[in-house]
Amino acid sequence: MVGLKNIHNVYFIGIGGIGMSALARYFSRNNKNVSGYDKTPSPITKELEEIGIAVHYEDDMSLVDKNVLNKKETLIVYTPAIPKHHSELNYFRDNNFNVLKRAEVLGEITENTFCLAVAGTHGKTTTSSILGHIMQPSNATAFLGGIAENYNSNLILGEDKVSVVEADEYDRSFLQLSPNIACVTSMDADHLDIYGEHDSLLESFKEFSDKVTDKLIVAKGLDLEGLTYAIDEEADYKAFNLRVGNGTYLFDVKTPNDEIKDIEFGLPGRHNIMNALAALSMANLYGVSLIEIKRQLKTFNGVQRRFSYKIKNDDVVLIDDYAHHPTEIKVVESAVREMYPNQKVLAVFQPHLFSRTKDFVEDFAQELSKFDELILLDIYPARELPIEGVTSEWLLSKINNGNKCLLSKEEMKKHVEKSDANIVLMLGAGDIGLLVKEVKEILLNR
Repeated sequence: MVGLKNIHNVYFIGIGGIGMSALARYFSRNNKNVSGYDKTPSPITKELEEIGIAVHYEDDMSLVDKNVLNKKETLIVYTPAIPKHHSELNYFRDNNFNVLKRAEVLGEITENTFCLAVAGTHGKTTTSSILGHIMQPSNATAFLGGIAENYNSNLILGEDKVSVVEADEYDRSFLQLSPNIACVTSMDADHLDIYGEHDSLLESFKEFSDKVTDKLIVAKGLDLEGLTYAIDEEADYKAFNLRVGNGTYLFDVKTPNDEIKDIEFGLPGRHNIMNALAALSMANLYGVSLIEIKRQLKTFNGVQRRFSYKIKNDDVVLIDDYAHHPTEIKVVESAVREMYPNQKVLAVFQPHLFSRTKDFVEDFAQELSKFDELILLDIYPARELPIEGVTSEWLLSKINNGNKCLLSKEEMKKHVEKSDANIVLMLGAGDIGLLVKEVKEILLNR
């Protein structure tokens, strides 16, 4: 382990990533000299530069801040998405710098704090953001995998005594953490490029649950030992009496020792009630009162790209969502139908990763067939090389929808302009989020 107190320079390779940038903000706020590399400029890197963090966009050691070359006082942090041939990363490794994966750094931070960790193949970012908001009056520091609307940041900075973190199963990262209280929201098959089989993923979640020192809470029905939470089913933490009023949910909660009525929560979809219930359970197990939790839930504004309303008026609704797995697409479609029954829904979907598309092509086809109108974009490769035969054309051929097409980004914008759908969804974890602003302008002027 690296003693973080002795580190003065922290250099991030892949600083624009959502998890990496949260750590960069954290170290910057703790008066470290922070700088980094990323492949392309983005809204996140722009914000980092605005708070004084130097970022460059070429893999070139001559562009690295000279202070970083002081080996004893420097920590190099990288993300698994960085290719093995990256020359900066290899320079630091070859010259015996302190080089850690992002998860290892988060692990060191959690080892020295009381850690509340949110695990699961779906719901991590929303649940940890809700939990971070609930815990904010308790001075917790939260590292988030999305931009919380209340803070316009993926970092909620508090004292270094309590941490809220996403426990990411990708690359088995969550096994680096030291969780005191944790939850598991779901264990659906995903990241089979890493795990090979679903059983290996399940075994990894079991290993994670064994690391929890105090309390583990799990969505009812998951095959893990712990307290349970559920909606309208007997569980240790149970949400019931759900109703909708003025565009917001109201519900009651029964805990092992107590009950509270009329919790207000503004995020749509039953899956978000589950996320709120998981966060409530963890905060309550930590010792936050139900009255305080109820107050914080009422003021939670959501997470960017998690059912984010970009337009919401009587004529048109534009929703931006990170959904990149069939289960996530299913819950978005279900929430939209609940909120907007009998309305025509157009979904624009950008598949994320060749491997994920290959592993779940039939499930993707089933869920994408449910929309009234569908536009597919090309697969976003992220860290992967193409897989022969795995294309958006192949996925499109399996979708049972008479109103479907595969378009370029420019063609997509023209199609949206001509569509008569008044509910438009932008779905995917790639760079589709960068198109939302233009689509919003098109819809407002349609």
